[in-house]
Amino acid sequence: MSTTEQRVAIVTGAARGIGAATAVRLAAEGRAVAVLDLDEAACKDTVGKITAAGGKAVAVGCDVSDAEQVAAAVERVASELGAPTVLVNNAGVLRDNLLFKMSETDWDTVMNVHLRGAFLMSRACQKHMVDAKFGRIVNLSSSSALGNRGQVNYSAAKAGLQGFTKTLAIELGKFGVTANAVAPGFIATDMTAATAERVGMGFEDFQAAAATQIPVQRVGTPEDIANAIAFFTGEAAGFVSGQVLYVAGGPLC
Repeated sequence: MSTTEQRVAIVTGAARGIGAATAVRLAAEGRAVAVLDLDEAACKDTVGKITAAGGKAVAVGCDVSDAEQVAAAVERVASELGAPTVLVNNAGVLRDNLLFKMSETDWDTVMNVHLRGAFLMSRACQKHMVDAKFGRIVNLSSSSALGNRGQVNYSAAKAGLQGFTKTLAIELGKFGVTANAVAPGFIATDMTAATAERVGMGFEDFQAAAATQIPVQRVGTPEDIANAIAFFTGEAAGFVSGQVLYVAGGPLC
């Protein structure tokens, strides 16, 4: 990348957790970052961290499952920061329940945010990537893609994102665009705290129990995932595409 060129990245679900850590890391890598979340005001802290460190960022409110909002958000990013050529599809929600208790709304909400959201964001950004002859798409899958009790909706969505990623890699590769997926294991975030509450455990105890099952003997941090994403979005990763990287402190499959 030339010294005068700054890649523009969009990170969805970037108000907190993995998304926030990723936005901060990509900014440190020299990207201008659109910090995108459902509530624009909630992005203030992430944007503040980036700008305080000398980076460039803008907060953008958007429901990634809404096609009109997605189109408007990407257009705004292109206008304010420049054409987005890095996209991290991180936005996600949980609606955990056992199958016989799960409502259709629980199912649809998770599918819409994870799968429809990644589809809409990727479709909106790909033209900018194709025009630039450069693009990096990273989709957040999960170790739950391998199956997890009480998460039939989430597991299906995260498994679907792996197939989505591989197909993007096939379709967009000739335009200089790569697509990869990062599949976190246990990461200490608000979402895993919600899982602990669902199963009736304190979060500290939940983390301690999880760590005993992980070869490196600790749970992950959002920064662990941001490190992997940073690699996939880098200039040097142009020959790596269609891959799913489990970042889980040990082998899962």
